[in-house]
Amino acid sequence: MAEVVTRALLDEAGLADRIEVSSTGTGDWHVGGPANPGSVRALTSRGYDVSQHRARQLTEPLLADFDLLVALDIANVRDIEDLLDSRPAAEQPEVALLRDFAPGGTPGLDVADPYGQDDAAFDQTLDVVEQACHGLVDHLSERFGHQG
Repeated sequence: MAEVVTRALLDEAGLADRIEVSSTGTGDWHVGGPANPGSVRALTSRGYDVSQHRARQLTEPLLADFDLLVALDIANVRDIEDLLDSRPAAEQPEVALLRDFAPGGTPGLDVADPYGQDDAAFDQTLDVVEQACHGLVDHLSERFGHQG
C-alpha cells in the first residue's frame, strides 16, 4: 500500500521523476506475486493503480540502491538492521518507521497488518498509510526534491 500511495503523491507533487520508490518485504513470501487482494481492493476503490506491483524480497545487495528504508513495523526495522550489520556505517541508508512521518502522529508506532482480515481492516490500514505517506512525501521533498 505504502509504495502505491507514495508514488501517487510524488506524482501529484511533481517529484516522481526525481525520487524513485520501491517496495520490498523482509521475508520471501509471495515473491513475484501481485499485491494482496484486500490491498488491491482498498487501493483501487480510492483510485490508485496497483497493476504494476509485484512482491520482492529485500536482500543485502539491494541495500546499495536505497537512501531511505521505510518499514511498516518494528519487526521489519529489526530485520533491516540485521541486513545492514555487514555494511560500513557510512554506506547505511536511513531507516525509519512509516508512521514516524505522520503529521501530528506519535513516532514509533507500527502500521497494523490487515492480512487475513476483512475489508474494513484494509480500509483502516489504508487510512493510516495515506496519512503517513503525506508526511513522508513532505520529508522526501525536503530531502531529495531539490535539484542541484
